[in-house]
Amino acid sequence: MRVAAAVIVAGCAHNTSSTAPATDTTSSAPPALSALPLGDGKVSTAPRAGYVYSCQTSFGGNGGATGKAPWIVGTSWDQTAKPTVQGSVLWPNSRVTITVQAAERVVSANNLPSHATGVFPIARGDPAYQYDANPNSIAEQVILLRLAAQPQAAALPTCVGQGMIGFTVSGAALYNALDAGGRDAAAHEVQDACGGHPQAAGQYHYHSWSNCFADAAGTQGRHSDLVGYALDGYGVYGEYGEGGVMLTNAQLDACHGHTHAVLWDGQQSTIYHYHMTREYPYSVGCFHGVR
Repeated sequence: MRVAAAVIVAGCAHNTSSTAPATDTTSSAPPALSALPLGDGKVSTAPRAGYVYSCQTSFGGNGGATGKAPWIVGTSWDQTAKPTVQGSVLWPNSRVTITVQAAERVVSANNLPSHATGVFPIARGDPAYQYDANPNSIAEQVILLRLAAQPQAAALPTCVGQGMIGFTVSGAALYNALDAGGRDAAAHEVQDACGGHPQAAGQYHYHSWSNCFADAAGTQGRHSDLVGYALDGYGVYGEYGEGGVMLTNAQLDACHGHTHAVLWDGQQSTIYHYHMTREYPYSVGCFHGVR
């Protein structure tokens, strides 16, 4: 991994060659937002479709959110019934620049998103507080990533750690699907309307798809736009594949990606890339590329 300098902080506790998918029971039809499969327990020690291949193998506590989550029923959760953190805070000092310098893609940012966020710490009067009393404030970070401009596949996929696993063009960090307790963070923890929240050091981040990512694919019937870069240098695209089809785990490999022609650095290139999906693990399940 070419990381020159970055605030890459572990966990999400609020207080402090192409990979073939393993056999799984995923469906080819995208799940409804009201019945998303819960990812609890889907942590593996090797690449496996529909799982997070995690560098961390033991987890303590229950993560950030400690309140009961009535939107979780059995093995599914209802995103439409889950509260979001209130407020609309703008970050006029948001800064992110992404340039290609020789063999490197250089990402320089302060991790303040280009879109509005909720109010953090979560206010006691916010209905979300009873489920997740996140006491953290969003704070500016120092992000400087030097990634491979033309990433290469690793001999074998590698695990993803807690903390930042990628960076989005909206100006904020992308984390894996797990909270500090090893649970499905998108289901258990309460985020704002853009699907983000800060952890203990103030790093605002996403665990899953954000409706505030710029992606017109859903209305134009085409492949999704690039929404970020994983730390192995490969691109992360939105929820739609070729022909504007919304993707599921069944169409992606164990690392949550595949290979075909996409718009890459302004031209069509056949290259491996990751996708965001509605289904856990939501983004990068393991690293496909050399780090």
